[in-house]
Amino acid sequence: MRYGELMLSRFFNNRNRKKLKDNKFSFLFDEKQNDEIVVYDTETTGLNPKKDEILSIGAVKIKGNRILTSKKFEIFVKPSRDIDEESIKIHHIRNIDLQNGSNPQEAIEKFLHFIGNRTLVGYYLEFDIKMINKYLIPYLGIKLPNRQIEVSQIYHKKKRRSIPDGRIDLRFDSIMKDLDLPIFGKHDALSDAIMTAMMYIKLQNIEHI
Repeated sequence: MRYGELMLSRFFNNRNRKKLKDNKFSFLFDEKQNDEIVVYDTETTGLNPKKDEILSIGAVKIKGNRILTSKKFEIFVKPSRDIDEESIKIHHIRNIDLQNGSNPQEAIEKFLHFIGNRTLVGYYLEFDIKMINKYLIPYLGIKLPNRQIEVSQIYHKKKRRSIPDGRIDLRFDSIMKDLDLPIFGKHDALSDAIMTAMMYIKLQNIEHI
């Protein structure tokens, strides 16, 4: 990160921290002390952060080149209304699956304690960040302050070296196949987080695709 970008990042981070409503979550703004990162994914009722809701969050930690499957996170969240049939066809989460789900505030609290101040990695992470912030802003007054890394951007940058003028397919399954990684049969939040973690590690260890 360039000096100017670093200073700008610190400015916005400090401004964000001043909005924090509960100091017990100040650990989110601590200086990063370890080399673990967190890969996460959400399943939602739709693709509009303004009106749709989180149904589940899945996350896993990475240290070096290892996916720490013993340090995984999965939680189901009760929505404010029943899920419609079209939504169920996409994520395969039924209303009955959420009967024992957590309320949104409890889910967000547990997620924050899992991620701490670690860097967040994801596939089209911007959407998942917006979905978390939808709950986080009214609850704690802040947006997620964690550093964020988008795997599709890393893939695009490295793929561009071999096909500088070609169209690059950034679909999730296409990237997995191109990286010769196994695609799990079930696309849920935790499975997608683990597959994204595999993508990230592979991309960190290759120069060209």
